[in-house]
Amino acid sequence: MNPLFPRTTVAGVSLSRMLIGTNWILGYSHRGPADEATIRKTNSTPEAIADLLEVFLKAGVDTLMAPVNNPLLLAGIHLAEDRTGQGIILVDTPGVNVDDNAQARRDAEKVIEQSKRNGATFCLIHHGSAEQLVNKNKRTIERLPDYLSMIRSQGMIPGLSAHMPELIIYSDMNEYDVQTYVQLYNCMGFLMQVEVEYIHKVIWNAKKPVMTIKSMAAGRVTPFVGLNFVWNTIRPCDMVTVGCMTPQEAAEDIEISLASFEKRPPNVAGRSSPNKTDVLKG
Repeated sequence: MNPLFPRTTVAGVSLSRMLIGTNWILGYSHRGPADEATIRKTNSTPEAIADLLEVFLKAGVDTLMAPVNNPLLLAGIHLAEDRTGQGIILVDTPGVNVDDNAQARRDAEKVIEQSKRNGATFCLIHHGSAEQLVNKNKRTIERLPDYLSMIRSQGMIPGLSAHMPELIIYSDMNEYDVQTYVQLYNCMGFLMQVEVEYIHKVIWNAKKPVMTIKSMAAGRVTPFVGLNFVWNTIRPCDMVTVGCMTPQEAAEDIEISLASFEKRPPNVAGRSSPNKTDVLKG
């Protein structure tokens, strides 16, 4: 049996350093409609989702990142919790209406209230919303404290989903009540707005723990390459979000990650291919 996965602490809450990603559960593949249809077919029931989540929970990976307000996902989460007797810590990444008017504010409050009802511990405003507030000239995130206060008022811990690295820099610079950040980070630079080397510096200079995403560049690099790169270039306080479609993929990613921590080869089967030479059979 695998040892329990290493942990970190964010705003006083203990989290597994591996976060369960949900794009490859919900069907957001960043690859194309065919892949997305396969994902949705594979994880079309709460039972299938629970089977996947149980693999993570058995290894001590108990933290999940998602736009949580999805009935199918929530049903799978609750089923996995019931089966294992373990709770899953939810990091919600909701999009909110950030228009500067009273109705938009009420809309945002409703979304954040729903996040709390869904059981989220952390609420990280989605990058698609937060980036609308960035003022590069002033080096500020306009009206962000208002939304962070809404999150605090619901008893959740506030953070930011930051595809744009300026969100991390400006948040730290202005000492906003942001306790953690989501940041794209992978060896290919996939979807990243600036060079890998620069994002590496942003992560290492961040005042709060960083939750990295797209570690395998949405399937464009293998788990061995993608996970080893990220685990070996982030800080001990930071986290890696891993997206999987099946329980087998989850088990493989956990083993590759643990092997990376322990500086050993991972105990995973080789790839199937015809007419293997002696080198490939080794």
